[in-house]
Amino acid sequence: MSNLPSLDERGLPLGYPFRPNWEVTPREVEALLAAAGKTSEPSFVLIDCRMPQEYAIASIEGAELVPLHEAGERLEELKRHADKKVVIHCHHGMRSLQMAAFLRHQGFKDVTSMAGGIDAWAMAVDPAVKRY
Repeated sequence: MSNLPSLDERGLPLGYPFRPNWEVTPREVEALLAAAGKTSEPSFVLIDCRMPQEYAIASIEGAELVPLHEAGERLEELKRHADKKVVIHCHHGMRSLQMAAFLRHQGFKDVTSMAGGIDAWAMAVDPAVKRY
C-alpha cells in the first residue's frame, strides 16, 4: 500500500487549499515548461527559492535557484524577468508564496507560486524527483 496522499485532477493532494490568484498547479507548470521548450525565447521562468542543499537533493530541470533569503540582494538580477511569467517553487509552497508576494510588491506583474512545491511535483508530474 502506498503512503502517498491521494491527488485531485489538478495533481494536488486532496484538500489542498489552492489559491487561484496566487498559485498554479504542478501540472500547469509542466505544460508551461513543455511550451517553453518549443521556443527559442521562452516567456516563462521557473525559480526555485529553496536552499542550495535542498536543490542538491531534488530539482526541476530548467529551474533557476534563487534562495528566498537572497531575493532582496538579487533583486536587480531578478528584474530581467519582470516582463515574463514567473513561477516560483519551494518544498511545499510556503516560501514560494512569500517570494511571489515580495516580487509582486517590487512591481512584477505575473508572479505565482507552484502549489504544493516540489513535493507535489514529484507526486503528480515526475516521480523520479526525490521526495524529502
